[in-house]
Amino acid sequence: MIAHTKASILRLLPKSQFARSVSVLVGGTASAQLLIVLTAPILTRLYLPEDFGMVAVFMGLIALINIFSSLRYELAIPLPEDDQEAVNLVALCLLILLGITICSILAVLFFGVSIAVVLGVPKLANYLWLLPVGVLFSGTYLIFNYWTLRTKHFTRLAYTKLRQTLVSIAIQLTTFKFGGVSLVFAQIVGQSLGIAMLGKPMITRPEFKQITFAGIRQAAAQYRRFPMFTTWAGLLNTGGNQLPPLVFAALFSVGEAGVYALTHRVLTLPMSVVGNAVQSVFFSNASEAYRNGHLSHLVTNVCDKLVQIAMPLALILVFVAPDLFVFVFGGNWQESGEFARWMSPWLFLQFCTGPLATVFAAIEKQHIGLIMQAQLFTVRVIMILIGATSGSIQTTIVLFSFGSAVSYLVFLVVIFYTTGAQSNALFRSLSRAFLLSIIVISPLFYLSLVPEPQTSLIITSVVTTLALVFLRYGMLYRYGV
Repeated sequence: MIAHTKASILRLLPKSQFARSVSVLVGGTASAQLLIVLTAPILTRLYLPEDFGMVAVFMGLIALINIFSSLRYELAIPLPEDDQEAVNLVALCLLILLGITICSILAVLFFGVSIAVVLGVPKLANYLWLLPVGVLFSGTYLIFNYWTLRTKHFTRLAYTKLRQTLVSIAIQLTTFKFGGVSLVFAQIVGQSLGIAMLGKPMITRPEFKQITFAGIRQAAAQYRRFPMFTTWAGLLNTGGNQLPPLVFAALFSVGEAGVYALTHRVLTLPMSVVGNAVQSVFFSNASEAYRNGHLSHLVTNVCDKLVQIAMPLALILVFVAPDLFVFVFGGNWQESGEFARWMSPWLFLQFCTGPLATVFAAIEKQHIGLIMQAQLFTVRVIMILIGATSGSIQTTIVLFSFGSAVSYLVFLVVIFYTTGAQSNALFRSLSRAFLLSIIVISPLFYLSLVPEPQTSLIITSVVTTLALVFLRYGMLYRYGV
C-alpha cells in the first residue's frame, strides 16, 4: 500500500530532474507563502500603513548592507568542483560578515538618529540597535543557503523556509500591540531559525577541520571577480528594489511608503515561491550546463516556463487589482490596488529575468551583469526623480514601473544573446503566453466591459476564470505546455 502510494506521488511529479528539484522547493515553501497571503488581510487590520512603512525602510537597510556582508563571495560557493575549496569560501564569507557586522554596530552607535531622520522615519531610531543583529543573522543564513544549494539538499532548504515563515507569522499576529517593531522583530527571528538547520550538516564535514588562512587567501584571489563586479551589480539591483520605499518615506510620507511596501510584498510573494526555487535550481545547474554546451537550451527552456507561469497572473492584476485589493484588505487599501495594476507588467518581467540573471556568475561574466544592473538602476532613479517633481506618488509609481519593465526586457534579451540562445525564441514565448492568457482570463475581460454587472455574472466570471487558470497551470506542471 505504501509503495503504491509512493509510486502514485512520483507519477505526479514532472519528468525532468530540473523540474523535480524546483517542485521540491516550491512544494516546501508554497504552503508557508500561502499562509502569508492569507494572513495579510488580518495584518492590514492590526497594523497601520506607517508600520509597514517602517519595516520596509528597516528591511531595505538590511538588504543594502547584505550586499556587502560577504562581498558576494557566497555566490561562488556552489561553483568549485573541490569541496575543500568551497569550504574555504564559506570561511572567507563568515570572516567578511563579522567585519561588516562590527561596522554596522559602529554606524548605529554614532549615526543612528541621523539615519532615521534622513529616511523620514524618526521613530526608527529607537529600534536601529536591531540592525546589526539582522545583518549578522541574515548574512549567515545567506552563506549557509548557498552551501545547501551546492550540496543540492533542496528538501532541507524548503523545510527551513517553511519554519521561518511560520514563526514570523506567529510573532506578527501575537505581538501587534507593540506596533511596527513587531514586524521588524518577526523578520529577524525568522531569519535566525534557518541558521542552525542549514549550518549543522555543513560544519560537521571533515573539510572544515582543514581550513587554513592560505586556502582562504587563495579562494579570495581566485574568485575576486565576485567582489569586483557582482557586489556592485547586487548593490544596484537591491538598491533599485529598495529605493522606492526609502525615497517615498523621505519625499512623500511613511504611510505612502507603507502602501507601496504592502503592494510590492503581496504581488511578489506568490511569484517568489516559484521564482526563488527556479533561481536556486537553475544556478546550481548552470555551470554544468555551460561546461557541457547546453546552457542556451537551459536558458530558453527555463525562460519559457517562467513566462507561461506569470503571464495569466499579470493580466488578471491589470484588469481587477483595485477591486481585488479593496475586497481582500479593506477600503483603506484601494490606492494599493491602483499601484498593483501599474506594477504588474514590471514585476512580470522581473520574475522572468531574476532567476536567469545568475547565469553571469555561473559563466564568470559578471561584468555584463554589472552593466545590466547599472542601466536598470539608472533608469529607475531617473523615473523616480521625474515622478517626484510632479508631487504625485501615483505618477511616480507609473513612471517607475514603466522604466523598470523596459529595462528588464532589455536585460532578458542580453541574457539570451550572451548565452547563445535565440532572441526570437523569447518573443515567441511572450506572444504565445499572451494569447493563451487572454483566452484564460476572457471571462474577467468580458466582465470589465459590463457597466453594472449582476452578482450572478460576477460569480460566473470569477469561477470560470479560476477554473481556466488552474487548468492552464495543471497542463504546465504535468506536460510543460
